[in-house]
Order: sequence, then structure tokens, then C-alpha cells
Amino acid sequence: MGLQWIALKGLVYRELERCFRIWPQTLLPPIINMALYFIIFGTILGDKIGQVQGYSYIQYIIPGLVMMSMLLNAYNNVVSSLFSARFQGFIEEMLVSPMKPSMMLLGYLIGGVARGTVVGFLVLIVALFFTSIKVHHVGLTVLVTILATTLFAAAGFINAVFARKFDDVTIIPTFVIMPLTYLGGVFYSISHLPESLRWLCYMDPIYYVVNVFRYAILDVHEVSFWLNMSILGLFAILFIIISYYLLIKGRVHAL
Repeated sequence: MGLQWIALKGLVYRELERCFRIWPQTLLPPIINMALYFIIFGTILGDKIGQVQGYSYIQYIIPGLVMMSMLLNAYNNVVSSLFSARFQGFIEEMLVSPMKPSMMLLGYLIGGVARGTVVGFLVLIVALFFTSIKVHHVGLTVLVTILATTLFAAAGFINAVFARKFDDVTIIPTFVIMPLTYLGGVFYSISHLPESLRWLCYMDPIYYVVNVFRYAILDVHEVSFWLNMSILGLFAILFIIISYYLLIKGRVHAL
């Protein structure tokens, strides 16, 4: 095994060990939050809403809630880990090591993807306590999971680079990701919106992520499959390129 792969393995191990060591903070809260969503929106309100695109309301919102949990946790894992490394100063040890920037970025992204995927899987298991659901396209589900969590892990990397204090880490999730998630069709079909408001969803990139993930699980979609995948793929590539550019230009450093 080459030196670069040993370094990558060490970074990934540190990211995973950190995630699972503090599981009451990283894994338990999103599971409890999503369980409350299932109870309130799925069970209590779902009976009054009825079916959406041939599925019960709770079945319809499961893909969106699973995706929401994956995106937030992939993002939070990278932004908190990288900013902590900058704040505590040990990021400098990584920067002066022989480890290539690409391997450093890959290590952080793998950590984010891993946490997001684990949380998404656990949320899906919790959902099965409330209703039954069949995954129609397993391969596509895995692909979309990897692309979406990679995209938001890279977004977390970018946020951590520009953050100067801990408050900066929470700004993007609070004022950008969550509003876009609620506009992204997690809780409703776009057909329920007036024509004058649908453009808000079409301008929201998370809408296409949720849409293609819902297609992968439930086999229903509102926008062209290829349009969904193209937008998801392009945004993932763009954010990875930006992250790598910031890394090689020396924007990643201790505070």
C-alpha cells in the first residue's frame, strides 16, 4: 500500500472513529427528529391528507425525509470536522505532510458520505415501524445517495474553509439548506402548489435531488429523470472542484 493510501486510510479512520465515538451527538438526534416527523406529518396529518401519486402520505414523504437527514449529516460531518481541525491548529500537520490535497479532500468527503449514508439507512429502518415501503431501484438509490452526500460533504468543506468562528458553521444549514429543503418537495408534490409558486421549486437544486431519490425508491417523479441526474451530477462536480481549488490555493489553514 502506497504512502498516499496509508494517509487516506488514516484520515478516513479518524473521521469514522470521531463519528461513531460521539454517536449520541451524531447519529441519535437525526433519528429522533425524523421519528417525530413520521409521527406528526405521517401518522397524525397523513390520514387527513390522503394519497399522493398513488402512495399514502407517510410513504410519499419517506424518501424526502431520508434524503434530508443524509444531506444535513454529510454536510455537518465535514464542516464540523474541518473547522475543528482549523480551530485547534492540527490542520497544519496535515498540510505540511506528504499527503496530496486530493487525498485530503477525498478523506473528508468519504467521512461525510459515510455518516450521511449510515444516518439515512437508520432513518429508513425507523420509517419501517410506521409503514411498509419497497425500494424499486436499488442501484439508483445507492448512486443518488453517493452523489447527494458527496455534494453536501463538499459544501460543508467549502463552508469550513470560509468560517472564522463557530457561529459561521451554523449559518448555511439554518438559512440556506433547511429553507431549500422545505421548498424541495420533501412534504408535498409540486402539483399541490399554485402555478405562480412552482418556479420556486424549479429554482431549488434540492428539489431535483429529492425528486430523483423519490423515483429511485417509489418509482414516481415529477421532472425528467435525466434532468434530475444532470443537475445533481453537475452540482456535485462543481462543489468538488471548488473544494479542491480552495485546498490547493492555500485557503485551508489554521485560524
